[in-house]
Amino acid sequence: MHILLLVAHGSRREESNIEIASLSNKISTLEPKEFDKVMPAFLEFASPSIPEAIKECTEVGATKVTILPYFLSAGVHITRDIPNEITEASEGSPGLEINVVDYFGSRDEIAEILMKTALDIK
Repeated sequence: MHILLLVAHGSRREESNIEIASLSNKISTLEPKEFDKVMPAFLEFASPSIPEAIKECTEVGATKVTILPYFLSAGVHITRDIPNEITEASEGSPGLEINVVDYFGSRDEIAEILMKTALDIK
């Protein structure tokens, strides 16, 4: 089983965390189905945390986890905090293959998405 973890910062504002869960659900409906399941995970302020989510992946029988950091820039969370959380969590999940892909903001398509958004005047 291959699980995609959409990792976001997390917020004290519950509505913001619900948006990430909703985005995870939308991603899970896309074709082709590269992942058996898509789950949200949070760096701080919300659950599940990255270690909690990785543990849950193991408990549901995942053999592979892809982590997609939903961040716009390569700040300290991307360069230090998330890798540290993954390293710590992976120690408790031997045999689980964990891969981290580039953070969302590194994509070239971001400029196009921003322009489309800017032109969407209401």
